[in-house]
Amino acid sequence: MSTWLRDQSADLFRSPRGGEDRHDEGHHHTALVTPAGARWLASAAAYPGSLLALWEDRPAAPAVLPCGSAFDVVSVDAVFGRRMLDRLWGEGPGSGPVAVQRGRMLLFTAPGTAQRLPSLLRWEEWGDAVPPLLCHGTGDAVTVPPLVPDPAGRAPGTPGPGSPGTRAGGGPRWVVAPDSRHPWLPGPDVLLWACVRAARSSPAGDVRVSISPRAGQGAKVYDVSRRR
Repeated sequence: MSTWLRDQSADLFRSPRGGEDRHDEGHHHTALVTPAGARWLASAAAYPGSLLALWEDRPAAPAVLPCGSAFDVVSVDAVFGRRMLDRLWGEGPGSGPVAVQRGRMLLFTAPGTAQRLPSLLRWEEWGDAVPPLLCHGTGDAVTVPPLVPDPAGRAPGTPGPGSPGTRAGGGPRWVVAPDSRHPWLPGPDVLLWACVRAARSSPAGDVRVSISPRAGQGAKVYDVSRRR
């Protein structure tokens, strides 16, 4: 097993809950996956040991994981997703792991959320104001960002700056990274609440805009110690 999986005190993978990782302003850095978080992600795979062995050799490698057992994933427009996160962390219980990829925000949720959330939104007065959601549950799979961020801000194997097909904003990355073997995950009721709050606060005609800010600009830091 690799050093970062064995050594909980390694600088890159120290738990965000530890005092040494606490920022001066009282927030926690939440964009780095901890060893416990990596094990939780691997638990979704058909062969967790094989995936951990891959990450042992290549921690910067992305992975495709099935949904429906360890987690579901709700994919939303990146701008609308940021509003949802602001509501979840500013007024609600916090969130589970969250990633951004290709102009979308991926919210990791409790299993079963992908099936129930769309029907709840259909009955909600503000449901029509919510941009289309992509709900991934049993039978679906998603690509999760690498455990270790690429120094150039892009996923392994993607073109470098100036190459054809390069997208602004860098590659997939964690916004709120897995930091626990058993993370708290929001269910459909919490996601419904966040969707409605975000829709009600969105300027008219603005909820479908999708942008990818440059890495490091406008970054949010979410205090993971506030999770329920």
